[in-house]
Amino acid sequence: MPKVKIPRKSTNIDMTAMCDVAFLLLTFFILATKQKPPEVLAVTPPNSVSSKAAPDKSILVTMTAEGKVFLTLGDETKKDAILEDFNKIKGLQLSGSEMAKLKKSEFIGQPANQLKSSLASNREILPTQMPGIPIDSTNNELADWIRSVSNVYAAASVDVKDLQNMLLVKGDNAALYPIFKKVKQAFKKNELYKFRIVTNSEDIPAGSELSKQPPTN
Repeated sequence: MPKVKIPRKSTNIDMTAMCDVAFLLLTFFILATKQKPPEVLAVTPPNSVSSKAAPDKSILVTMTAEGKVFLTLGDETKKDAILEDFNKIKGLQLSGSEMAKLKKSEFIGQPANQLKSSLASNREILPTQMPGIPIDSTNNELADWIRSVSNVYAAASVDVKDLQNMLLVKGDNAALYPIFKKVKQAFKKNELYKFRIVTNSEDIPAGSELSKQPPTN
């Protein structure tokens, strides 16, 4: 008895639903991924075994190997108010357009008396060309910036402990201690006695006391 041959038909798969899912997942990962905050200059911080993650919204002070100090206002919800407060207490009299340009800056790296002229210029000033924020004993402008930070967070009823948790200091391994000391003095002048130091993570040395401690969850 002859076998019945079933006619072959081409298989058509509708990929519309799968494409929709793929694009939805791609959109989700793009929106949910945390972007790395911009770095002022390439610095090589010291190593440590600490594994605590830095907060997303932070006030970052960067010290370069040459001794320059930069400030990054990572909390976008408070950045405008901090800049407005600094403009007021220093009497810079920045115009609306100059303030708008300053608010777009990723970091601060110039003396207050140079801000107005640099903002009025159409020429972009690279971080390597900036002198940094003055931190001399007679003119520690970093303390003035931290004062504006404290004023804004105090007005928003943010606890001092929460603010101190957001203060980060990232210094190059070649930066000299006197620079770090002047940064500490800027915090101390504003009654902020605690902050976090950004380091490169490394493994716990085998056989050390720290390696014998049980892991923390």
